[in-house]
Amino acid sequence: MKKMILTAAIFLGCIAYKQEAKAQISLSINIGSQPDWGPVGYDHVDYYYLPDVGAYYDVPAHQYIYYENNAWVRRAALPGRYSNYNVYNGYKVVINERQPWLQDNVYRTKYAGYRGRGGQVVIRDSKDVKYRNHWMANKQRQAYHKELQRDRKDMRQDAKRYNHDSKHGH
Repeated sequence: MKKMILTAAIFLGCIAYKQEAKAQISLSINIGSQPDWGPVGYDHVDYYYLPDVGAYYDVPAHQYIYYENNAWVRRAALPGRYSNYNVYNGYKVVINERQPWLQDNVYRTKYAGYRGRGGQVVIRDSKDVKYRNHWMANKQRQAYHKELQRDRKDMRQDAKRYNHDSKHGH
């Protein structure tokens, strides 16, 4: 009986520890969803306008928005015609308005002078801890899920051992 109570206490302690660790990690990776190639200096970004290609990037949805076949389309990547464009080097304009592509003529005119211009420090290259933590969030999330899978496997093995020991009177 003592072994059963001890095993149950250990099992519950592991669950409580994992829940606490999960909450802590979730807070550290919920900083934002700006891509590594986004410019530093912005705590909140809805869209980037990319003057070099006349496209927009929807930060929360992780999608490019560009004009194709007489319509604005959303895609995970830019079309092949922009295969030489490097998002890390191209200039990005932060736009926090709804559906900025519907006013494309305004943005295209206003930011025409930024075409071919670089020089922005991007999140990937920032020395600011705020951005470094953001950049590392994906690696932390992957490591957390691997650890969680290992812990679940260990708990299943512990449960099997407990069931085996219980059946054989150990």
